[in-house]
Amino acid sequence: MQLKSGVRLKSTVCNGEVMVITAPEGSTTLTCGGSAMADAANDVSKGEIDPDHADGVLIGKRYINEEGNLELLCIKPGDGSLAVEGKPLVMKTAKKLPKSD
Repeated sequence: MQLKSGVRLKSTVCNGEVMVITAPEGSTTLTCGGSAMADAANDVSKGEIDPDHADGVLIGKRYINEEGNLELLCIKPGDGSLAVEGKPLVMKTAKKLPKSD
């Protein structure tokens, strides 16, 4: 699947939905709950979550890959966890602000 900034995707196994903030070049396989994600505009039948991919996603949190070239914003929480090319995405942490004197 070719990802582009601003595209909304939904899980085919849970209620999770994400928006692409930053996308890598080329085709990418993005999964939630162990199954490929679909365009949010399409109706999809719900399958079952792979127990190895059931950590969940939290609304309002950003998820990134190891390389840092893929960033997703969770817009609807779900029970499945996100992965790209089989590698799990991690929740992005806030940057520390500099101390002020």
